[in-house]
Amino acid sequence: MMDANQVAELRRFIEQLKLNPSLLHDPSLTFFKDYLRSLGAQVPKIVKTERDYEDTPETKPSFSPSYDDDEVAESDVELDDSDVVEPDNEPPQPMGDPTAEVTDEDRDAAQLEKSKAMEAISQGKFDEGIDHLTKAIMLNPSSAILYATRATVFLAVKKPNAAIRDADMALQFNPDSAKGYKARGMARAMLGQWEEAAADLHVASKLDYDEEIGSALKKVEPNAKRIEEHRRKYQRLRKEKELQRAERERREQQEAQEREALSALKDGQVISIHSTSELEAKTKAAKKASRLLIMYFTATWCGPCRYMSPVYTNLATQHPRVVFLKVDIDEANDVAAAWNISSVPTFCFIRDGKQVDKVVGADKGSLEKKIAQHSSSK
Repeated sequence: MMDANQVAELRRFIEQLKLNPSLLHDPSLTFFKDYLRSLGAQVPKIVKTERDYEDTPETKPSFSPSYDDDEVAESDVELDDSDVVEPDNEPPQPMGDPTAEVTDEDRDAAQLEKSKAMEAISQGKFDEGIDHLTKAIMLNPSSAILYATRATVFLAVKKPNAAIRDADMALQFNPDSAKGYKARGMARAMLGQWEEAAADLHVASKLDYDEEIGSALKKVEPNAKRIEEHRRKYQRLRKEKELQRAERERREQQEAQEREALSALKDGQVISIHSTSELEAKTKAAKKASRLLIMYFTATWCGPCRYMSPVYTNLATQHPRVVFLKVDIDEANDVAAAWNISSVPTFCFIRDGKQVDKVVGADKGSLEKKIAQHSSSK
């Protein structure tokens, strides 16, 4: 049960739809639109304004996807719906009890009612014919031909939903009822359900083709084909949009990683390295940022290192776009071993992950010269 607030919200929503039926074409309401159509409702087409065509050189609508939006807005499909009728929303017609036991007398009586119905129909008395067929169905509620026959009369009086209900019953009792498929296909065509109509009429044609089915297919198939082409077009566009969104997310993730890497480089500061994993992370970050990286190998017991350490720190402040690393060979001996460090202080110059130069010893002049040379080389 819906509470009073939910009912009130639903009522307000319906009032909005009455004022602006085009709301039904909102992509988020596709499920609701499909549900209405399943009940036989006819969803109004979008009324286009001049703005919809201001970028179009011809009068036919065209679609130009906007790659700034995540959703693809579908244009309307041009269909020939000149024979579409308003759906009949009357209460369902009597169907009888399909579990009831039917005697021979019942079948004979049902046949008599059917004969009366056909006579009335031949005189154009469709309502009287429907009444007789309903009596026949109540007498023999499991007869597929009776339901299919009444369905054709409902078609004659433009009641496609009633015809579909009867056709469904006919096919329930006889899945190979050509008359049932034909009636349902023509009823669906009346409601503008072109793809479903085409499917039913094709089955009817295979079971028992006649000229009326062929004529109906000539009307239905072009519309069904346009809808299928329209669907494929927008499926393709949505796929393209998904790929674009995935690529954009990939770029954004990559840019975020690069920003994070740059923030870890600490411009103007000397970064201490304690492990090979830390060194790899900083080397990758420097490579992504296209920066020169210098590794200063030192040791606490090294006298020349104590002289070069403040010089190195001062150079870091002078060259904020250069990455200055510091490695204690006793603390991070795996890093020292990987770089074959045999004496300290040693300064290794790295560009794009590869060593491009080296300074060994407490040579302040050579260090300054190499930094100036390699920091401006790219």
